[in-house]
Amino acid sequence: MSLVAAFVAGALAAGYLVIGLFFARFYKRTRDRLFLMFAIAFWVLVVQRIATVLTAEWIEDTTWLYGLRLLAFVIILVAIIDKNRATEG
Repeated sequence: MSLVAAFVAGALAAGYLVIGLFFARFYKRTRDRLFLMFAIAFWVLVVQRIATVLTAEWIEDTTWLYGLRLLAFVIILVAIIDKNRATEG
């Protein structure tokens, strides 16, 4: 992995971490599960970005890294569905 790609991945990881902390703060204030699930999803994205940089040189099969990204987006989707179902009833 090039130095520029590693730098961009690190910047993205830092951004995801900050976004996760904001959602965690909103959860602490409101106790709304939507914010907690969003925070967890963004922290999963942090782990995925860091793992991408750390394993780029020695692992050829990185399918599981995209599985982590998929997990984060599924968590976000579940959070949105859960929030919309809670307000219907």
